[in-house]
Amino acid sequence: MSKFFISTLLVLGSGRACAQTFTSYDQKVPGAPITFKMAAIPAGKFMMGSPAAERGRQEDEGPQKEIQLDAFWMGATEVTFAEWDLYFKDTSLPQSKNIDGVTRATPQYIDLTWGMGREGKHPANSMSHTAAMMYCKWLYTKTGYFFRLPTEAEWEYACRAGSKTMYPFGSDPARVSDYAYFKNNSNNKFQRVGELKPNAWGLYDMLGNLSEWTLDQYDPAYYSKIDPKNPVTTPGARYPKTVRGGSYLDEALDLRCANRLPSDANWNIRDPQIPKSKWWLTDGMFVGFRVVRPLEQPSKEEIEKFYSLYLK
Repeated sequence: MSKFFISTLLVLGSGRACAQTFTSYDQKVPGAPITFKMAAIPAGKFMMGSPAAERGRQEDEGPQKEIQLDAFWMGATEVTFAEWDLYFKDTSLPQSKNIDGVTRATPQYIDLTWGMGREGKHPANSMSHTAAMMYCKWLYTKTGYFFRLPTEAEWEYACRAGSKTMYPFGSDPARVSDYAYFKNNSNNKFQRVGELKPNAWGLYDMLGNLSEWTLDQYDPAYYSKIDPKNPVTTPGARYPKTVRGGSYLDEALDLRCANRLPSDANWNIRDPQIPKSKWWLTDGMFVGFRVVRPLEQPSKEEIEKFYSLYLK
């Protein structure tokens, strides 16, 4: 499957605009009492990456490149355990170590929240990239809407929310605690979502709390290779994928909008299973995710091709 096809499918689909008005809304899951907010992210252009003089900048954050993105919706918060459990406890689905169709994740053999909290608004953590994508596919089967993980470009664009500074609110690390749970204020654990200030587009916890999966395969030379419109890197090996945003364990400079982190097999090093679980990260307790939904819905056939590409 070509990179062009993937990029086209991610946002443009077959040119079928959704009949729904493009505004933020509460997404319902049929048969469940839980809803979650989807924030409308407008189409636009931005400079992706960080300038050479930015404090804390890493080599893989440049060179900066102007990127154009089409409109999409993004979860206003990280996926919570209340939302995740609708999928995980859906007894109409089989539980399997294998990835086939829409399958439930196998049970955790230990508490992978490590006592940090699983009820209410706590964000769902320790999920693999595969588990996050399967949740998206399950949401599609329940709602009829195409959900997926954000691309790196979509994630950074949404995080910046029109800003050009280190953080969505400016470049002063002293203000991070107003917007993010990180090393200085997290008490060494993740916290309930949506308790701090959102960015200008109504997104909470884009910085800190849990680092967030993106769709892309990590490439340290990403910016020199990507297309300027709706870019995405094609899936390859299980590792490394890119996570964004920093976590409750990180310093303020690790929460900058442009900061990137490649996933690592060591995030599952304590898993005693052979082969290791495709669903859980025993040592990735700092990782979570949020979902996006493109404004234009691809065809059923295109959506199935997409999920089969990422769920292997």
